[in-house]
Amino acid sequence: MSKPHPSGAAAEDQTGRFVIQPNGRPRPLSPHLQIWRWHVTMTASILFRVTIGAASVGAILITAWLGAVAFGPDAHAAATEVLRSPPGLVIGFGLTVVLFSFFLNGARHTLNDTGNGLTPKTSDVLSWIAVIGPVVLAAAFWALLMGVSA
Repeated sequence: MSKPHPSGAAAEDQTGRFVIQPNGRPRPLSPHLQIWRWHVTMTASILFRVTIGAASVGAILITAWLGAVAFGPDAHAAATEVLRSPPGLVIGFGLTVVLFSFFLNGARHTLNDTGNGLTPKTSDVLSWIAVIGPVVLAAAFWALLMGVSA
């Protein structure tokens, strides 16, 4: 079966970025920002993947803290001092954002797995909640935490 001669951008393409579909229509090899407009669902997906990497760093920090506990009171006191420093508090806040992100994205994905929340409007709302919600919840949690400990 012969393929029809491509027209438009695919006919002039010398870079190999386009492919001829079985129906004869030229399509880009993969979607990119010239084809897809930016959407909040893309942001939610990318941020969720970033939180997975941040959770890995958090697991390493928790393991280091447990190691400090195992090495005795002096090591534990040093680790606690690091965690109470401004950079330690920023890292703690960031890991709290990661935790709330897992909760909210997990709820969003669970809802989607039931077949609900898949319309564009509902998906946008759920994605905005998953993007903004973790920061708001973490700020509220830390405000409560600092208010209780003061």
